[in-house]
Amino acid sequence: MLFIRRILLAGVLFCLLFGVGAATAAGEKPGLDKSILMIRSVSQSFDYTTPWKQNPMSQGIGSGFIIEGNRILTNAHNVSDNKYLELKKENIAKRYRARVEYIGHDCDLATIAVEDESFFDDTVPLELAGLPQVNTVVSTYGFPLGGRRISVTEGVVSRIQMDTYVHSGADSHLVIQTDAAINPGNSGGPVMQDGKVVGVAFQGMMQAENVGYLIPTTVIRHFLDDIEDGKYDGFGTLGVILYPGLHSASYKAYLKVPEKEEGIVVIDTMMHSSVETLLQVGDVLTGVDDYKIDNDGMVEIYGMTLHLSEVIETKQIGEKAELSFYRGGELRRETATVALNRPIFEYARQYDRPGRYVCFAGLTFVPATRNFLEKWGRDWMTDMPFYLRYLFHNSMQLNTDRERKEYIVLSEIMPDEVNSYSGDFKSLPIESINDTPIWGLDDVAQAFKRPVGDFYIIKFMGSDRMLPIEIKKARSRQEIILDKYQIPSEAYLEEEL
Repeated sequence: MLFIRRILLAGVLFCLLFGVGAATAAGEKPGLDKSILMIRSVSQSFDYTTPWKQNPMSQGIGSGFIIEGNRILTNAHNVSDNKYLELKKENIAKRYRARVEYIGHDCDLATIAVEDESFFDDTVPLELAGLPQVNTVVSTYGFPLGGRRISVTEGVVSRIQMDTYVHSGADSHLVIQTDAAINPGNSGGPVMQDGKVVGVAFQGMMQAENVGYLIPTTVIRHFLDDIEDGKYDGFGTLGVILYPGLHSASYKAYLKVPEKEEGIVVIDTMMHSSVETLLQVGDVLTGVDDYKIDNDGMVEIYGMTLHLSEVIETKQIGEKAELSFYRGGELRRETATVALNRPIFEYARQYDRPGRYVCFAGLTFVPATRNFLEKWGRDWMTDMPFYLRYLFHNSMQLNTDRERKEYIVLSEIMPDEVNSYSGDFKSLPIESINDTPIWGLDDVAQAFKRPVGDFYIIKFMGSDRMLPIEIKKARSRQEIILDKYQIPSEAYLEEEL
């Protein structure tokens, strides 16, 4: 079986690297040295198993470019978990302090603000174009592997399709694939055609040579429009699970869909989603706005056949979408609100915020997130414990508690006499404490504030055994354990302990 891995294109700086410049590509505007810049960043991510710690710092090199309004556009992964940021122009020694202004991890885009406004003297903002045609030539600019001069490579657009963005690991948007040589350090650099930007270089494929991916201007414009109100909201969804069941004539007849109609079947709706009360299991979506949906869930848009989610992605959070669907043989129409509709067990990787935790009696409890699961390494999808894997893939169907905000896991145990023999419960999600359901981390904190009887009885999902913690001993050992393992005490616990 061929496993295809895509990689981000940010460079990691281990030593001083020297690059080779390139002449301006045919058909491109001269003077791009005044528009494209190098980004040097220092980042430090968080440890989501023991969240009071941080991982080692790393330094990286990426690219960015100036757009209208003295704004600098780049990739989110160039500036995530940022501690220090500076910019550098081609062949100029001076470095300019900068900061992240807006960042969208779901679309891997960010804007950067420069402290010294003189940075923009004599600069030229680049214009955004539309989608390029397949089999046309594009030019990729940036600072691959560092270097003092801008590098340019040419390639052909080979396809345009929906695909996963590696930065979040979960969100899918439109991408442009090209055979231009795109290397680490190219991330955030513009991809040009006829003097205008048609995309931002952002990821490549490990198993193939000269296969790179661009963020198209449809996604870029959505991001830029989103931040106009001073905050980034993100890309919305409908919050449904769809199945191409109408390929089966029997299934189509069972759902009472007219013979000449095409569409895609709703097999589940996300709890609390914006369409939970509009759509039902067994509904068949046949249209969204003025776009007809085929049996694969595809629509004709931008002169191409793309997934119907692209229609939703043209809208900002809070905007409306008109849905046409069959239910029991009857054609219906409803107006849906585009919303984030994120799952309780978040599939996307998180950045720029420390993990939350409760540490009591040496037991560390954290929300179950992808960041936590990735502690099992490169093959975390197969190496993590079975029950977590089952929950990660099926949480939307498994959760029946409307009050649940997240799943909570016993992530780490700080060994002490009060928690001896508790190792078998590590990495299990919590079900209850003293028979009080745990629907979020706040519930854990509140449960440990309430001394009921002589023991805290912790029950876990997927286990018939319970973990008893002696209340009196746990409370007397709390400060000793926190001090011994240098764990900051949480304000919501120390009030009553």
